[in-house]
Amino acid sequence: MVLDVIHPAALVLLAAVLAWRLPRNVGHALGVVATASAAAISWFAPEGTHYAVDLFGTFPAVLYNVDQFSALMGLIFGFIGAMAVLYSWYSGADRVQTAFALGYVGTSFGTVFAGDWLTMIFFWELMAVTSTLLVWHYGGAAVRAGFRYALLHGIGGSLLLAAIVWQYAEVGSLLFSASTGMEGTTAQVLAAVGIGVNVGFVGLHAWLPDTYPRPHVAASVFLCVFTTKTGVYGMFRAFPEGHLWIAYMGGAMAVFGAFAALLQSDMRRLLSYHIQSQVGYMIAGVGIGTSLAVAGAFGHVFNHILYKSLLFMAVGVVIYRTGEESLDEIGGLGRTMPFTAITFTVAALSIAGFPGFNGFVSKGIVIAEAHHYEKYEALWYLLLLGGVGTFLSFIKLGYFAFVEGSYDGEVKDANVGQSVGMGLVAALCVLLGIYPAALFEILPNSHVLGWQTFESGHYEFEVFTASHLIEGVALAAAGLVGFAILRAPLHRIGTVPDVDWLYNRAGFVGTRWFVILVTELYAVVDRGAVWLADTSMTVASDPEAYVRRVPGSERALGEPGERYRPLRSGIGRSILLVTLVATVVLVAVLSG
Repeated sequence: MVLDVIHPAALVLLAAVLAWRLPRNVGHALGVVATASAAAISWFAPEGTHYAVDLFGTFPAVLYNVDQFSALMGLIFGFIGAMAVLYSWYSGADRVQTAFALGYVGTSFGTVFAGDWLTMIFFWELMAVTSTLLVWHYGGAAVRAGFRYALLHGIGGSLLLAAIVWQYAEVGSLLFSASTGMEGTTAQVLAAVGIGVNVGFVGLHAWLPDTYPRPHVAASVFLCVFTTKTGVYGMFRAFPEGHLWIAYMGGAMAVFGAFAALLQSDMRRLLSYHIQSQVGYMIAGVGIGTSLAVAGAFGHVFNHILYKSLLFMAVGVVIYRTGEESLDEIGGLGRTMPFTAITFTVAALSIAGFPGFNGFVSKGIVIAEAHHYEKYEALWYLLLLGGVGTFLSFIKLGYFAFVEGSYDGEVKDANVGQSVGMGLVAALCVLLGIYPAALFEILPNSHVLGWQTFESGHYEFEVFTASHLIEGVALAAAGLVGFAILRAPLHRIGTVPDVDWLYNRAGFVGTRWFVILVTELYAVVDRGAVWLADTSMTVASDPEAYVRRVPGSERALGEPGERYRPLRSGIGRSILLVTLVATVVLVAVLSG
């Protein structure tokens, strides 16, 4: 069967190479076909399909592994990849940018279809490279942001690689099937932090709002999808049975991201914080670890990719038509951009979890499962609080962009290609919200019991219960009341600094002092070596002259004394003293 032998990643990566060289229209059309085909292959390839090889004759590896989780990820990656390429085509993206984007999509496919840790880390790092190139291609402020992005993801990838090495030492195999996730505390900590960079753990998240608002609007649609969601997939592979601290980190992400977003006026920066917040719900589900919670987490992965890409498309159209990034520079656009306003509203209600939209279904599964366990009671409150912050943020964004005020100048609505992509994604957000069984059918380890009910493991979940509906409406009401109270100050708030303000400056100062210390140390060693060599040669050639040297003289053996003063500066003397002490300690440790 053809689906058994075609790796979706290979198909998309081939399209990336061709799009780079072919005329723009042909390359974009090919990209749409390739990503859509990859989605079909992902879904229809028989479960259990795999390519097993021996890497370097030593490491058994599975380059292509189809199970319920990878198939789900491949399906949504391919569909949204096709919509994003279509959007790029009609948003002015050049062929090189789209080639980089397709490379990013292809390496993401390689990551989620890996059947072992070595294959996964290989594509994981390639994903970081291709996404960095996608950011850099736009130039300007995106270059420095891309450098910071690459640096952080390099650190995260290195930590994950260290975890994989430790895993191999513990288990003796790199296959996912060889163990239940990461074995041993050290490997688990390294993996959690390394993957935590990709998913946006609180404190490791600043690359998201720093990077995603910088490149072309079409590039942001790709970026908002793949890195963080492959991170959720990787977290599940590392902790398939969950972990308490992982779950509570998800709750912290949900709250921090939502309320940090509320303080932004840059539209794409606001949306970037909400990536962290919504990924928090997924991480919470993975951390809880029950079959129902994991099903909810992956359902939220699927739904989030839909509504988050739609949000970036809608905001991207606003930026594309007006050239403005900030809410302070626009207003009242709903009157001149009705289609964009409608699709934005669908996406906003979906991400906020309002009844009748897809986010209500998947987010509700995770929240309900947290409510079932006493040890996750605090997590339940965190997830609800994150929901209030989400409603507040998107009421703010929608009101100031599409309702209040006016924009000077003639503005057109989304063009045909943009509208097709946005319309299809919006339709799915509504369909999966009013007919949840369509989502339940594709969730891992799930059995559909009815149009709004499914079973996972020993648990059943029903969507439209009275308590769940009241919860969704109550969160919306709290958001409306909060916005009514805070509307004026929220409109005056601009960009609020994040932790990157601190570590960027600490990194600059630290690096500067490191360079100074290294330079001074080199100067000390250089002068000392020259002094020792010259003195040795003088003693060897005329020892009597050296013995007759006047103590305390600034001259030695007839040469300028300045040349033989290696400890000229206080810094130099300090460095030499520290070096000598460190050497003595090292020798003592090694000899002991």
